[in-house]
Parts: sequence; C-alpha cells; structure tokens
Amino acid sequence: MAGSASGAGNSGQGGLLPDRHPTADFFICDIFQASPKDDLASMEHPIFSLSTRPDRRVLSYAHNGTEVTVTPSVKGRATIHDKDILIYCVSQLMAALNAGRAISRRLTLTAHDLLVATNRDTSGDAYARLREAFERLAGTRITTNLSTGGVAVTRGFGLIESWEIIRREPAAKRGGKAGGGRMVSVSVTLSEWLFRAVQSKAVLTLSRDYFRLRKPLERRIYELARKHCGRQPEWQVSVTVLHKKSGSSAPLRVFRAAMRRMITEGHLPDYTMTEVPGDLIQFTRMGRVLEPAAAAPAALMAQTLEQARALWPGADVYALEAEWRGWWADTGSKPLRNADRAFLGWLDKRRKKEG
Repeated sequence: MAGSASGAGNSGQGGLLPDRHPTADFFICDIFQASPKDDLASMEHPIFSLSTRPDRRVLSYAHNGTEVTVTPSVKGRATIHDKDILIYCVSQLMAALNAGRAISRRLTLTAHDLLVATNRDTSGDAYARLREAFERLAGTRITTNLSTGGVAVTRGFGLIESWEIIRREPAAKRGGKAGGGRMVSVSVTLSEWLFRAVQSKAVLTLSRDYFRLRKPLERRIYELARKHCGRQPEWQVSVTVLHKKSGSSAPLRVFRAAMRRMITEGHLPDYTMTEVPGDLIQFTRMGRVLEPAAAAPAALMAQTLEQARALWPGADVYALEAEWRGWWADTGSKPLRNADRAFLGWLDKRRKKEG
C-alpha cells in the first residue's frame, strides 16, 4: 500500500494482478460476505493521489459548485492504493449495518484479513507498507463544502481521525528495535465525514477485480465509470472532463493516449470503453449487473438534476440520486410512472428531514 503502489506490484506494468488468495472465502467469512463498498463522494472527486512517488502537492478542485482542497503531510498525499483500507472499513460497516448491528467510527481489524481481502501479499514488507498507508491517510487533510449524508461540511479533516497498531511482542527480546513483533490487529477511527456516508448508505458496490488493477489510473477510471454509469447501460464523457475528474496530473494529450491504451487492453472490470467521435469516451456496462434490480428507475433528465441543485444548494446531487436509487431498491423496487417526479419528491422529504 505504499505510495508507489508497491503493495500491489509494479504499477507501471500491464495486465491484471494475480488473484493472490483464491481460497480466502474459506477463512475470511466476514469480508467475503461484505461486498467491497466505496463511498460516493470520494468516487466522484479526485481526493487520492495517482502518483507512483510521494505526492506533496496541494490539490485544489472545483466542479459543479463543489470545492475540494487536499493538503498532504510530509509523507505525501494518500494514494488510490491507500484507499483500499477505507474500502475495507466501509465494507465491514455496511455489512454490519445491513445485518442490523450497531456501528461506530472506530473499527478494530485483523491486519492479515485486510491484506488478504484487498488482494495484497502478506509478507513482512506488506505490514510495513500498511503502516505507511495509515500515516498518509491520517496526514492528508481535506477542506470541502462537499455533502455526505445530507450534511454539508465546510471544514478541514483527515481521511481517518486516528489509527493504532497492536503487536504481539516476541517471546524473548534480544535487544530488538522498538516496534518489533508481529502486527496482530489495527484500530482505525474514521472521519465523521466518511462515517456519515456509511450511515446514509451513500456507497456503491465494487467488483472484487478492482483490487487486481495494477495502475492507479485504471482504478480511478473504474471508480468514475461505476459512479456515473450505475445501472444505466452506458455513460459518455468528454476526455477533458474525464481528465479533470480523474485527478491526473499528466497533460491532456498524454491522458488521452492513456485512455486509448486502456481501451485496447480492456482490463476494466464490468465495463468496456470505446472512443466516440467528438473526443468522447463511452463506458458500456457488461452483461453482469452489479446490484440487480428489476425495472430500475430511468435515467434522470438534466433539468431534474438542476432542480435538485436549486432545492438543496451545495449538495452532491449525484450522491443523492444514488442514495435515492438505493432507497428505492431497499423499499421493494416499486414500479415508477415518473422517475424524475419521484426523485424530486423523495429529495424534498429528505431535505426537510435533515432540517
């Protein structure tokens, strides 16, 4: 989980990583019952670094009224591979929530299970990289007006609030250096911002093959495709907008060439990519439906999303749309005569409930 993605192999190489733990479901029941989940806010906005070296640049990003400033520590900005820790935490919390169990911001995790569930090796170096990832996550500070769970936040916070490593000391100490012994478990306290996303179920399920993607940019593009395509059969976006949303620091022409290589290689889980005239990229969902639902609500009209922004200024309307679709599925997937009207009605009630 190092900034160079060394925990996931050489990020510069092509192809998918091997499935390092094909029989993991025999001994890690919880995580394999808990499908990988990612929060909508960080899927939409480029919070995590795609760099293969420590990234100490301050990122300032603005899109459709949402402003995000990400300030790294001396260790560098948290990377897209570091995010695996947050995905694991969110997955565990959502599994508990769906099972009717109480949840809190503080989680105690088995380090080995975390590494296996995110397709990492379990060597001694992997545990060292895990610590480095925690340091970057805690040190990366965000200032934003982004809404999670219907609550607008305009303040600074870390991606995680705190972390702690619990080690088993060797039976006989021989003058070993401090911090020796096997890492048994880790405790992490999530930010209120991320915890609210879980409480409001503003999350989406990821393919397990996400953890097999070598390149940081591939992971980021998959997140965007998953977020924007959703249950729709396809999503088209201009290369310019995709470049901005991805957070790539490469020049646009280099980014465009990277998209063309990605199209040729075809490694993206669940989606195929196609270059469309007009400098557009089209993402088409493959046959397998990530979150099955019969007769899902139709795609909302652009004017409906504009009405939603006017109804709830400062909110992430795409996150709210995903939350509404999740609510619709959870409450019986009733047929809708008018998806746009149903969404706006739900949104009005949701806003009033938040007060």
